[in-house]
Amino acid sequence: MNYLITIIGPTAIGKTSLSIALAQYFKCDILSCDSRQFFKEMRIGTAVPNDEELAAATHHFIQDKSIFENYTVGDFEKEAIARLDELFLKNNIQIMVGGSGLYVDAILKGFDDFPEIDNSVRENINADFEELGIVYLQQQLKKMDADFYQNIELENPQTLQNPQRMKRFVEVCLGTGKSYSSFLNQKKNQRNFTPIVIGLEAERPIMYDRINRRVDMMIDEGLVEEAKGLFPNKDLNALQTVGYRELFDYFEGTVTLEFAIEEIKKNTRRFSKRQLTWFKRTENAKWFDYEADKQDIIDYINTKFKIQNL
Repeated sequence: MNYLITIIGPTAIGKTSLSIALAQYFKCDILSCDSRQFFKEMRIGTAVPNDEELAAATHHFIQDKSIFENYTVGDFEKEAIARLDELFLKNNIQIMVGGSGLYVDAILKGFDDFPEIDNSVRENINADFEELGIVYLQQQLKKMDADFYQNIELENPQTLQNPQRMKRFVEVCLGTGKSYSSFLNQKKNQRNFTPIVIGLEAERPIMYDRINRRVDMMIDEGLVEEAKGLFPNKDLNALQTVGYRELFDYFEGTVTLEFAIEEIKKNTRRFSKRQLTWFKRTENAKWFDYEADKQDIIDYINTKFKIQNL
């Protein structure tokens, strides 16, 4: 039997350190499912593992894409499942780690099939969008599928500004007379592994302090210079990300650098709350304090799932 140890939790909680310790113990690889660490142009602002950490275990899906590529969660699902199939041939235990809940769900659960929608529905939505703008799509989705709308706000709020995605959501609702979310998780996607989900958490003041210190470290490492190099491409979807958007405002002269840094901290703290809300819904997750002894986590995995370090 194959096992995918999946480490979840808010940003700056210590997921990378734990993933490396587990990879070394189980002699396996690590798959990143952080939707921004994929991009090679975004190193500092996405807290990519440093050179020493990358050398400590074999990592996959770290800085192997470009911000200029249209890389979706569906693309990631296909590539990651294929990669896992290869890795399980060498070791029946592998590790996945990251803070992007939608990407975690894509691997653990998969996506669902949606019905075909009549072209006239799409044409009407396009016409209404041209006249009324993105607010129309937001209002329609919130009215027809409030729970799904709230999930987007929690996990990926920039999607609410993405006309293509929003049109699709509204199209399914209007074309079927049902909520978009009613088509999710209708069938169990076949996976050739058993998930072992480990969550890391901390008291909120501790979590916020760790975030503030991480942002200060990013600034010291050159985040301002990295963001300045990306500024000409600020409208790309990949760059609609905390840590970059705030500095783009600074480059445009609308805020001071000090204000931008404080906004990064504030928005990252808000993001961590949304992450935790999302991950707390994960089925069968075992939660540990961020300072828990790594050996205790290893013992839990070995005892609960009766697997051994081969």
